[in-house]
Amino acid sequence: MLKLSKKLLRERSFYGSYMGKDVVVKKSKINGKGVFATKDFKKDEPILDVDNSHVVTDISKLTKENYDFDLDFLANGKIIWMQPPEKYINHSCDPNLYFKTIGGIRKVYALRDISKGEELTSDYSMNGWGDATFRCNCGSENCRKIWYADFFKLPVFLQRKHLPYLEDWFKKQVKGKIEELNEVR
Repeated sequence: MLKLSKKLLRERSFYGSYMGKDVVVKKSKINGKGVFATKDFKKDEPILDVDNSHVVTDISKLTKENYDFDLDFLANGKIIWMQPPEKYINHSCDPNLYFKTIGGIRKVYALRDISKGEELTSDYSMNGWGDATFRCNCGSENCRKIWYADFFKLPVFLQRKHLPYLEDWFKKQVKGKIEELNEVR
């Protein structure tokens, strides 16, 4: 099982800063830098487009830190080198956004109403699989203390809550497990 140390999380290096029309990257209480709203967002409102153009073709050239922090793993084994600002979206056990691909364009959407100045966070377990874990530092009232990469290690009530927000490719990839989840009530 891959374990990400708190020290490595703290020492993670960040390059530059980003300020867009609707978000800004700045210091976060959760971890290093984070992405913050510069305006209010309504539930399901698109926040930003995700840059999926930096495809990784040879992971053997990556450092452990690059592998642990800079990549996003998508359908059919596609690996993306995340770019600012989305690379600075921190994990929270009480997230306020989700990622969704519609019409071939991957975007970040508001999971609930978000206020100007609020840090934008995602539950990294959504659309996730594998054995990676780390000690969570989100500080939310609902903090699970340990993050697990595998969506199906979330409590069942959270799996059901997040089900509508999962990527279509992920739902296809784990169709059997989702069918089981829907059968168990």
